[in-house]
Amino acid sequence: MTHTKIIGLAAAAGLGMSVMGLSVLGMAGAAFAEGAVAGETAEGSLAGKTLTFVSYGGIFQDGQIKALQDFITKSGVTLLSDGPTENAKIQAQVEAKNVMWDVVDTGDFTPFVHCGTLFQKLDFTKIDASKIPAGQVGPCSVPAMNYAVMFLYNTETYKDNPPQNWADFFDVEKFPGSRGIPGYADPEGYMVELGLLADGVPKDQLFPADIDRGLNKWRSIRDNLVPWTTGAESQQMMEAGEADMVMVWSGRGKAALANGAKYTPVWQDWIVVKDQLAIPVGVKDPDAAHAMINAYLGKQAQEIMAQETSYSPVNIDAQPQVDALTAEFMTNTPEKQAMAYNQNVEYWVANYETLSAKWAEFVAGN
Repeated sequence: MTHTKIIGLAAAAGLGMSVMGLSVLGMAGAAFAEGAVAGETAEGSLAGKTLTFVSYGGIFQDGQIKALQDFITKSGVTLLSDGPTENAKIQAQVEAKNVMWDVVDTGDFTPFVHCGTLFQKLDFTKIDASKIPAGQVGPCSVPAMNYAVMFLYNTETYKDNPPQNWADFFDVEKFPGSRGIPGYADPEGYMVELGLLADGVPKDQLFPADIDRGLNKWRSIRDNLVPWTTGAESQQMMEAGEADMVMVWSGRGKAALANGAKYTPVWQDWIVVKDQLAIPVGVKDPDAAHAMINAYLGKQAQEIMAQETSYSPVNIDAQPQVDALTAEFMTNTPEKQAMAYNQNVEYWVANYETLSAKWAEFVAGN
């Protein structure tokens, strides 16, 4: 069951790649049209209007909303917050021609798989994408942030002999103990890639990917796996010490450590991931939805988002001021980039149906 929250009512408060035929826009800068400027919002431009923003809850969505406060104040919009994001709900709204969700934060693949069917192609005269790193803009989406999928280990479990990479994560003999991993419905191609690498497949021979082999490597340590289905669950695993290693989104790892979890992050081959912002087909006010995305991409908004969540900004000019712990979980430093692992998004989009079916079997315990 989802709950809708009213986040801001400025007036009442008195406050003034080529994939399946889709072209990924790989250029930052002048590839986009002249009109909009990222982060700029005209005073009173959305007075009397309502938008609903949908994301995944927790510290992430809270941080996104804080990043939009200036937009709320200046535009006069009423911003509602809902979630979590579910493709089935988006599809039901689109098919019923009664779209209630205006801007949706969703996973990496979804706006590519459903571009033009569930999500509309964006009008880049209304969104300034010039400050987004090259290769991260798609025809139906822009990145919401950059972050890592990585794992943390319980420092009290492993002490002087800690795991150092994904091979150690899979080595249940040398590193006995439980592993928390994603077990939600949305398929993750990087899980297959990690499984194949752990099973001895060289990086330059991963594709075409043997999905069964990759998932079977995970099945081989099934007795050690503890699935989580929400970010909150993964964070709780660490705070309660329920798993010896936990594969997490970096923001959840940071939040757990901030709350006293005795875990240490492992950054070698962290998976580069970025949520996407998209507009469902059939929204009642697409111009307002575009305006919200454009505001979200601004330098100040991205700094606030990063400072609140530890996720890395997508505006190249953003310079968030963060504490030492938050800085540890930022992914945009040269040191972190040197250890990054980029999953093959293009391949997984092209093979999404097969991946989805096999992933569903895996998370069902089969």
